[in-house]
Amino acid sequence: MIVAFSVTPLGVGEDVGEYVADAVRVVRESGLPNRTDAMFTSIEGEWDEVMDVVKRAVAAVEERAPRVSLVLKADIRPGVTDGLTSKVETVERHLAP
Repeated sequence: MIVAFSVTPLGVGEDVGEYVADAVRVVRESGLPNRTDAMFTSIEGEWDEVMDVVKRAVAAVEERAPRVSLVLKADIRPGVTDGLTSKVETVERHLAP
């Protein structure tokens, strides 16, 4: 499964990069395949391990922020691995001249 999620601290002002970095650090230290862009962090793995990482990422932000917003989107597709790479490669193939 692939989960794309965004953790946003609320009540800490406009500059939230250091709080988001706490969440991304948890994801990167998990060892699961992941990518972070300007809006979301995506992580790939089995349901329980991915959801555990998301929970710990939220907890890392919660330690320093009075309120946390979580947006999550999941692609649950049993038997598919390396979806983070293969889905993008498929789109790029269709874009090639």
